[in-house]
Amino acid sequence: MTPPVVIGIAGGSGSGKTTVLNRIIGEFGPDPIAVLDHDAYYRDLSHLSPEKRARFNFDHPDALETELMTEHLDALIEGEAIEKPVYDFTTHTRAEETETVEPRPVIIIEGILVLAESSLEERMDIKIYVDAADDIRLMRRIRRDLQERDRSIEGILRQYERTVRPMHLEFVEPSKREADIIIPRGGHNQVAIQMVMSRIQELLRSVENGTLQA
Repeated sequence: MTPPVVIGIAGGSGSGKTTVLNRIIGEFGPDPIAVLDHDAYYRDLSHLSPEKRARFNFDHPDALETELMTEHLDALIEGEAIEKPVYDFTTHTRAEETETVEPRPVIIIEGILVLAESSLEERMDIKIYVDAADDIRLMRRIRRDLQERDRSIEGILRQYERTVRPMHLEFVEPSKREADIIIPRGGHNQVAIQMVMSRIQELLRSVENGTLQA
C-alpha cells in the first residue's frame, strides 16, 4: 500500500492555520485530502457544571484526547476509515454523532498543539508552524469566539489572560522549533504558502514513484 503524506499545521490561536489549510485544499482539491483537526478531540465535559466548564483550561495538552487522535491517524495511514468526534464549543461537550473520515493520499492534522505532541509530530512528513503577531491573533480570536462560539468579550479576554497566553508561551511557541517551515504573517504570506505547495507536490511525486523515505 502506498503510504499517505502526513502534514502537520500548528501555530497559536488565531494565527491563520485554517487559512493555510484552506489554501492547501484549494490548490489540490478536497478529494485527495483527509483532515484531522485537534479541536475535534477535546475531552467531553458533560460531567462538569457550566461554571467549571467555563474555568476549564482548554489550552493545556491534557484538555485533548490526543491518544485517540493518534489511533485515528494510524488507522488512516493504514488505509482504514475512522469516526472523528464532533465537538460542541458552546456547551464543551461531544456530540453523539461522529464524522466519517476516509483514508486519502494526503492527511492534514491541524491544531495549536500538534507539534507539541510527540506522538503526532513523529508521524508527520511536513511540519508547518503558522506565525502571527500576538495582537493580530487576539483580534482574530475575539472575532471568531463572538461569531461562532457564543462568547462574551469579557469571557474571551479573561480566558486569554488566564490560560491562552500562558499556555501559548509554555507549549505552543516552543513547538515552533520542530517545524520544517515557519510561515510568518499568518496565512496570507504568498511566498511561504507557495513553498508549502511545492514541498507537498514534491512529496506526492516521491510517493507515486515509491521513493518517499520514512
